[in-house]
Amino acid sequence: MSTQTASKVPEGKPADWVPAGDKQEVVDPEWLMHEAPRTTEFITGSEAAREAIRRCNVDVAISYPITPQSETMQQAGYLYDEGYIKEYYRAEEEIGTMSAISGASRAGVRSLTATSGPGLMRGMEAISSWPGARTPIVLLNMCRVINTPLAIQPDNIEISFLLNTGILHAHGENQQDFYDYTLAAFMVSEEVDVTLPAVVSVDGFFVTHARGHVSMQDAKYKLPPRDGWRSAVPAMDNENPPARISRDAPIQKSNFISYHMHASWQQEVFAAVKRSAKYWRKYLGDLIEVVNPNAKEMIIASGAAVSQARECVRQSEEKGIEVGLIKVKTIRPFPEEEILNAVQNAERIYIPEFNQAGWLHKEVCSTLYGKCKANIIAGPRVYGGMTMPTELLLDWMAEGRKASPSYTF
Repeated sequence: MSTQTASKVPEGKPADWVPAGDKQEVVDPEWLMHEAPRTTEFITGSEAAREAIRRCNVDVAISYPITPQSETMQQAGYLYDEGYIKEYYRAEEEIGTMSAISGASRAGVRSLTATSGPGLMRGMEAISSWPGARTPIVLLNMCRVINTPLAIQPDNIEISFLLNTGILHAHGENQQDFYDYTLAAFMVSEEVDVTLPAVVSVDGFFVTHARGHVSMQDAKYKLPPRDGWRSAVPAMDNENPPARISRDAPIQKSNFISYHMHASWQQEVFAAVKRSAKYWRKYLGDLIEVVNPNAKEMIIASGAAVSQARECVRQSEEKGIEVGLIKVKTIRPFPEEEILNAVQNAERIYIPEFNQAGWLHKEVCSTLYGKCKANIIAGPRVYGGMTMPTELLLDWMAEGRKASPSYTF
């Protein structure tokens, strides 16, 4: 069971009030993810995130409201009132949120925050410092447009800004993924040979405000508490004050030792990202999902684009055309080996995305360069909140079949 001390009775609660979290049973994470009985409910993505948080044994949650994240953290507020989250408050703005949650994580407690689009960008100065500080924070990111003119619709270009920070990153397709990936993220991020923050992204509104079937374990179960001493960098207390474990003092001096220290620390952070792969596999089964592995035409996608790709595969089969699909679950670590093995028979690869920059296309090209003979075709891409009709992807593939082997568009 959890080693947490008895909770203080909040104002307005009866004297015999017991936090709901204290009534839960701590269970083995692998059993919870793979063996515990589940029941299915038809709920929104925000509600799915709430149910994951309910089972995650969260110590502190801090957030600032921004659409479409606001509803999810409103749900977290209800969990705090019920006693599933021990401490919770709304910060005054995003950089304050990301700084405060970093302090909480450094103190050794399980820490959660969430944001969307412009909020993520505003908090990036603090967020980008998390990996180097080895803070296993979980950030739920509900993607939305960040560019001018202002909009609140889905567009996941913000993921591209997180790729080289040293943060773990999973990109969910649907409400079920939002639930499962959140549970997994806490466990992976807190592994002693990882100790890194983890982002769970979904495409806002498409997932957060739409309903889907979500299979969930009984709410009487929860994950084991975080052990702040079981970390790459121990939690701060009177025995480990900040000055001891911050690398600031030598780094401020312009000499070779400081350069070497900073460089070696970055190497360790990104090595930890790669080491996390075995834990993501333990909880998610694999870093990718493959449909029709022997197909000559392959779609590689992540997030909501996977759902459109699934329908494209189905409609192609009705026409007698075999199309394969590779669903990418984790962006960091990027499943290089798995993707390379999955495209060995492919002649054409299509990469649909909900962003203008094509960050997934770039990742795939970097992975397969010189190792795959398939023609890698960028797109189709929609952005600014536009939807991606299956017909668009089918037409894109039809054009690809007409193209010469070296043609890319």
